[in-house]
Amino acid sequence: MADTATPNLIRRADYAPPAFLIDTVALEFDLVPERTVVRNTMRVRRNPDASRAAHLELMGEQLEFVSAAIDGKPFPNAHPHEHGLLLDQVPDSFELTLTSICNPAENTTLSGLYVSSGNFFTQCEAEGFRRITYFLDRPDVMASFTVTLRASKADYPVLLSNGNLLEQGELPDGRHFARWEDPFRKPSYLFALVAGKLVALEERVKTGSGKEKLLQVWVEPHDLDKTRHAMDSLIHSIRWDEQRFGLELDLDRFMIVAVSDFNMGAMENKGLNIFNTKYVLANPETATDTDFSNIEAVVGHEYFHNWTGNRVTCRDWFQLSLKEGLTVFRDQEFSADMAGGATDEAARATKRIEDVRVLRQMQFAEDAGPMAHPVRPESYVEINNFYTMTVYEKGSEVVRMYQTLFGRDGFRNGLDLYFKRHDGQAVTCDDFRHALADANGRDLAQFERWYSQAGTPRVSVRTRYDAAQQRYSVTLRQGYGDAVPAARETQKGPLLIPFAIGLIGKDGRDLPLQLDGEAKSSESTTRVLEFTQTEQTFTFVNVGQEPLPSLLRNFSAPVIVEYDYTGEQLAFLLAHDSDPFNRWEAGQRLATRELLALAARAATGAALQFDDSVVAAFARVLTDETLSPAFRELALMLPSEAYLAEQMAESNPAAVHAARQFVRKRLANALRDDWLKVYEQHRTPGAYETTPEAAGHRALKNLALSYLTELDDSADAVRLAAAQYETANNMTDRAAALSALLNAAAPQGGSPEAQHALDDFYRRFEKEPLVIDKWFALQATQRGGARHPVIDTVRKLMTHPAFNLKNPNRARSLIFSFCAANPAQFHAADGSGYAFWAEQVIALDALNPQVAARLARSLELWRRFTPALRDSMRAALEKVAAQVKSRDVREIVEKALA
Repeated sequence: MADTATPNLIRRADYAPPAFLIDTVALEFDLVPERTVVRNTMRVRRNPDASRAAHLELMGEQLEFVSAAIDGKPFPNAHPHEHGLLLDQVPDSFELTLTSICNPAENTTLSGLYVSSGNFFTQCEAEGFRRITYFLDRPDVMASFTVTLRASKADYPVLLSNGNLLEQGELPDGRHFARWEDPFRKPSYLFALVAGKLVALEERVKTGSGKEKLLQVWVEPHDLDKTRHAMDSLIHSIRWDEQRFGLELDLDRFMIVAVSDFNMGAMENKGLNIFNTKYVLANPETATDTDFSNIEAVVGHEYFHNWTGNRVTCRDWFQLSLKEGLTVFRDQEFSADMAGGATDEAARATKRIEDVRVLRQMQFAEDAGPMAHPVRPESYVEINNFYTMTVYEKGSEVVRMYQTLFGRDGFRNGLDLYFKRHDGQAVTCDDFRHALADANGRDLAQFERWYSQAGTPRVSVRTRYDAAQQRYSVTLRQGYGDAVPAARETQKGPLLIPFAIGLIGKDGRDLPLQLDGEAKSSESTTRVLEFTQTEQTFTFVNVGQEPLPSLLRNFSAPVIVEYDYTGEQLAFLLAHDSDPFNRWEAGQRLATRELLALAARAATGAALQFDDSVVAAFARVLTDETLSPAFRELALMLPSEAYLAEQMAESNPAAVHAARQFVRKRLANALRDDWLKVYEQHRTPGAYETTPEAAGHRALKNLALSYLTELDDSADAVRLAAAQYETANNMTDRAAALSALLNAAAPQGGSPEAQHALDDFYRRFEKEPLVIDKWFALQATQRGGARHPVIDTVRKLMTHPAFNLKNPNRARSLIFSFCAANPAQFHAADGSGYAFWAEQVIALDALNPQVAARLARSLELWRRFTPALRDSMRAALEKVAAQVKSRDVREIVEKALA
């Protein structure tokens, strides 16, 4: 990594330590929206571990240079340029003072220092700090920061920064100041400041060692009543990290601040986490069960970064998964423990299923496209484009495999050693792997390939039963199938794959497991096989009957399993498998197989038929009261249209939509009485509760409602949905009812009930931006029909007074929802969806390249679609490539077209 401006392509192999180090930073801000003056005083010295440089090169973007001084004297050899500041002939150790000016009011990129709703906020990860002041803006330069903020007291009564508040006071001319000190060295990407008219919910808690800490959740005054859940989630996170990993809050205070204009979900700045309001604000009237769950997870994620990301950080941005993959794993474990503790396997499995659904639908697709890259990328053009599902979600699965191999205690021992070795350092994924290996006495050299190989591995399985010898052999073979070029180029050999397996007898019970060569059978009925070769056979002995294998239990590795189960076998697993994840997986495989066969017929215009045995399998799950409502809801939810289209040799969204709608109608009509019974049984009268149990009842009830509105005669279901809308005492039920009404009426272009609910919803919540985001999203994702395309609704909503393209949440709620979550309508045969996409990417690129780049990825898999759709997509991509200017978007579209 060079100290200078970002070149066209950054390579991991080119990393070099910085020529200079910065030990301390004292920042002074005079905050004025259009002209903020920043004075930056740094203690700088040459790095003894780097080659000697002739000059010091600092990064800087969109800054007005004012002055430079070294050791208190003006320094004439400072030369500002477009990407930074060059300082010639500097001494080996010196104090450098720089003064510069930035314009937060005009910063629509929301990177660096910007203004939102009249308040100041920052976002510095990955390279936003260089928009605030000239600096060595790279993660391996760690310094201690002192920050002084000065501003109008009337306009900005609250002044916050990282760490602990040292002093505050009055200044002349109605201004005031606050001085903050962060006692822990950190890279510049973890810097934060906030200034504005905010109020806080406060709590004081004691940590495990008895130290008192101040917790604050800062919001705009009208949102204070929506902060309780975020505060509770923070307290739960603190307690969990102490109990599970022995990690204690290390600052006197911990602050969360909510802002409505934010590119990401949240940011883990040391002690001053800045959050998108979407992941802070919640009460029963405005937030769904999913919102409550997401807030708990994201609050946990950012708090857990305090150790896995802040106390130990990344050496360079190629190591991003070092902090993100590890912390996603930690927030997933936290959420599972909050739902079911360490012992309720069914509740934990529900969380596991939800996480794997996201991984397979989004990350597996990423692996199959032009943006495919390893968990630790080898190169990039724009680092903002590598905050990807691969780095986060696949990175989390890589961390989970350590725990699968070593168990909870072994994983904890490895994490303890990691902190003992590297606290206060900027390190690499290899450093983490070495700590886990050394703590557990294992050689993990082969495991490194999980970090360096792109693509989704495929494991094909063959089985053989020898009745005479009572031996059951399982042969595993690993490879990558038809991997994309980016994936093929990185493959170096077989992976170490922890492959969990169980054997199920004819009575539906697990069989004891004894591998050939073992003295006795294991007490556990699940065995983790360490699969390390391209092909490897494992033989179980004393198997008295031919079993049915339960493969990759709990999704023990991020791979695709290829095994030719019959429909009857999948139905048997759906009914009997003791592993909750594989029970769900059997139903998904069964549904996917049927749906893909139907889509193939729909593509040719052939008549559609649905096997009665599959209907019977779903009926058993629907009526099985021994299963939790949350699990039944997940098991009865059909695979998404996007996921199904990706499984086709040539994606055909219209055929997939036709097939899926046919199956939904078939299940609705065949199980009508059961759906009605379930709807009535799982009502949740009384006050709203956020418990996982109550949420599970609501989820199953609302799934039943969505199926009932598919009935051939849906008049009764529409009345049921309308009544639920009118009487709902929570947003989960109200939004579900509105969705049911919209989709029931979509093919006809609407209904009086749907329009009444839409209008009422807007009137009720027009002062609640996050709820109006739902209003936009529900309309963008409604089913639509040939005579009533959703694109017409979306274009009309673009002109609505409440729509604002500059706000990322609002843009995502309408534009992203349509392009990413309504495939049948977005991929319309006339290409209207692609034309709309191109317009919006170009418009967003001029405002906010990070948001534009995320939207640009909607077409990255264009080569996998039918020829007519491919031609339209390519034309849209070429239009964008010809007009956009940012590195962010250019990297995406150029890779897609390459």
